[in-house]
Amino acid sequence: MGKILDGKFVANLLGEKLKEKVKDLKEEGITPHFCVINIGDDPASKIYVRTKKRRAEKMGIIQDIYQLPADTKQEVALNLIDKLNEDPDINGVMVQLPAPEQIDADELLERIDPNKDVDGLTPSNIGRIWMENHFIEPATAEGIIALLKYYKIPLKGKDVVVIGRSNIVGKPVAALMLEQNATVTIAHSETENLAELTRNADIIVSATGQAFLVTEDMVKDGVVVVDVGMNHVNGKLVGDVDFENVKKKASYITPVPGGVGPLTVQFLMEAVVKLTRRQNVRE
Repeated sequence: MGKILDGKFVANLLGEKLKEKVKDLKEEGITPHFCVINIGDDPASKIYVRTKKRRAEKMGIIQDIYQLPADTKQEVALNLIDKLNEDPDINGVMVQLPAPEQIDADELLERIDPNKDVDGLTPSNIGRIWMENHFIEPATAEGIIALLKYYKIPLKGKDVVVIGRSNIVGKPVAALMLEQNATVTIAHSETENLAELTRNADIIVSATGQAFLVTEDMVKDGVVVVDVGMNHVNGKLVGDVDFENVKKKASYITPVPGGVGPLTVQFLMEAVVKLTRRQNVRE
């Protein structure tokens, strides 16, 4: 029976330490301050933005929300990013995704000053991850590494299968795993014989948004399973993994909810503080 990787517990533990860092900065007259740009009325995005704001307040961080209408033009959003980039009192900027169809989200992300890139998704910062020369990382990917480290799960030399190739999770978590000297395979929607890959994996990270994709017959005994999926099935939030059955074979497994999600929010806060310290020449 798999031991639960309790992301909520680890996030709260890290949160207490981060509060102290913020307190120390405030004593020097520095208050971490970031802005979230949310375009449109996506219900999930609005919930996520509010969740981040509550966490920011708990950490002592200022978060401003720029809620733009669904018909916002590209130029308006770009001009807002330029304004926030130039404001010395703003330490971080992020665009809540998804964005409406008329918005080129890639162009918005590219416009963010890499030194204020809370999400770690500007092209230069993504490139730095692959070069192992990064100062900021996408929150979910960094949260997964922190979770595995907290539970003392070794990565060096382990066979890791990452299911999903998004810029937000799949690719950056693969890069960070490589940095820890794991052997990494990235699988995706076009991968043939996925089960053959996962049965040999020591660690599986699934980030596809496909409910119950990973089943008991696809994993070996003792596998470590990290489920990043968030899917609604019959009014219930579930992951990419058939949790009840896979946990019988896993040595460690994350639940949904309560696994990776809280760490994502916490590591966004960690990123804001990291950028603030960097901008103010603090180690």
